[in-house]
Amino acid sequence: MNSIHFITLGCSKNEVDTSQMQSILDSKKYIITNNVNDANVIIINTCGFIDAAKEESVDTIIEAAKYKDVGKCKKLILAGCLAQRYSKELMEEIPEVDAILGTGNIININNILDSAFNGERIVKVDNINDKYIEGIKKSKVSVTEYVKISEGCNNNCTYCIIPKLRGRNRSRKIEDIYDEVKYLVNNGTREVILIAQNTTDYGIDNYKEYKLKDLVKKLSEIKDLKWIRLMYLYPDNFTDELIDEFKNNDKLLNYVDIPLQHISDNILSKMNRKTNRNNISELLFKLRNNIPNIIIRTTFIVGFPGEENSDFNELNEFIEENKFDKLGAFIYSREEDTPAFNMNNQIQENVKQKRLDILMSTQISISENKLSSNIGNILEVLIEEIADNETYVGRSYMDAPEIDGVVYVKSKNNLKIGSFYNVKITDYLEYDLIGDAI
Repeated sequence: MNSIHFITLGCSKNEVDTSQMQSILDSKKYIITNNVNDANVIIINTCGFIDAAKEESVDTIIEAAKYKDVGKCKKLILAGCLAQRYSKELMEEIPEVDAILGTGNIININNILDSAFNGERIVKVDNINDKYIEGIKKSKVSVTEYVKISEGCNNNCTYCIIPKLRGRNRSRKIEDIYDEVKYLVNNGTREVILIAQNTTDYGIDNYKEYKLKDLVKKLSEIKDLKWIRLMYLYPDNFTDELIDEFKNNDKLLNYVDIPLQHISDNILSKMNRKTNRNNISELLFKLRNNIPNIIIRTTFIVGFPGEENSDFNELNEFIEENKFDKLGAFIYSREEDTPAFNMNNQIQENVKQKRLDILMSTQISISENKLSSNIGNILEVLIEEIADNETYVGRSYMDAPEIDGVVYVKSKNNLKIGSFYNVKITDYLEYDLIGDAI
């Protein structure tokens, strides 16, 4: 029996894909190991969204290839977006790679492994629009689980390669998602995080209408499911009905992740975003006036081709005015095979970096004020790990795992990992809160 070690890079959607691969593995032939030194097979689920992600993926591949000489590794398999995008180049330039498994070919993992052990170097990247694999049952279920509600994207933003790597938007059926979440909850999950390339587009392809609200309402019927968190909510199809669901559904956390990318109409148009500043401002107004204590996370891109000083200044001033609770910013990455790659007026790297620094400096002071305003408040916190004898680490509704902060909880009594406790906030750090369990 061969042991397999998985390395997952990139976003939470890749985490779901890795989980699917692990669940599909032929248990009579393969076992999973957390120790790379014990692995006969290393499978790297790569990311290829922007330059930094591509560099990390390539570095990880090269490092993993060394285990063929110094470890037990016999086969190196690549999956994910970078593998889908550069399958030919990776096979030609890194001879240690034995096989490529494309984003739409996860179901073929056992065949790929069999072929690799038969001495073949195989590439399977032929079906980016394949149907989602239903009926997968995870063997190891966590208190918090990501659930992918659709695959692919129809937005065709000019900077983004994802539609060419993940295909068109393909929404899952409500009943299939319900069955998956019910299984997870029955096995200990209390928080589900619904993800997709664009969650607000959920249902428009197979139901001919936006059905995210209906999906959330259905999942809320699961008795022991406590938290539902939504990520990647594009602003253009954020319906009033969905806002009402946030307002009235106690299980749906008052937390939204909305990738706005820019605010200048000039740049939004160049990006092929299906919105404008006025619509964005109206949405933010509705969210804050209808949903109590709403937490709004967003992301912006600086240095997009043609971004004038006036466009950037407009963006920076918008951030100062709107005071987002959570904000990430990225330098525009010039990606081949995207329309923006050939646009005129590409911005110099040093200018991009300077603009990023200014933007994040603006956000740091906003974040500090936001965090300090929580002192004295009581928050419900999901305990996730022990820091030391009397300190635990958890998250409130305000924080998504890995991308946001945490709450350090002090308690002389033992707290149970995976349980929820009321915590009185007493202090804050740069991105985190500190409090006492009540």
